[in-house]
Amino acid sequence: MKTLFILNDPPYDTERSYNGLRLARSLLKAGEEVKLFLIGGAAACAKRGQRVPQGFYNIGDMLGMVLRAGGEIGVCGTCIDARGIDDTDLIEGASRGTMDGLTGWSQWADKVMVF
Repeated sequence: MKTLFILNDPPYDTERSYNGLRLARSLLKAGEEVKLFLIGGAAACAKRGQRVPQGFYNIGDMLGMVLRAGGEIGVCGTCIDARGIDDTDLIEGASRGTMDGLTGWSQWADKVMVF
């Protein structure tokens, strides 16, 4: 199956993005195709160089795990612009996305999960 995840929440204010990434990683391990689109506050999830306390999860590292497992990550361009995040500030492998791109990914997907 092909699954699109749309993450809306910032990386650390809630655990919704964290839980969405946990499920995305699990589906990749099960052999499914996965794409993630980060929109709104979730655009900050793809910021390179996140520093968290020892023992705390790191959303940037989790996104890297998704990419290494074959997933794709798009980040809303309007949302990163609004947060002062440049394309070069994104983790390696994440790319600037658009509504047209999200539309195409939505048409590609067998199911869409929204967190």
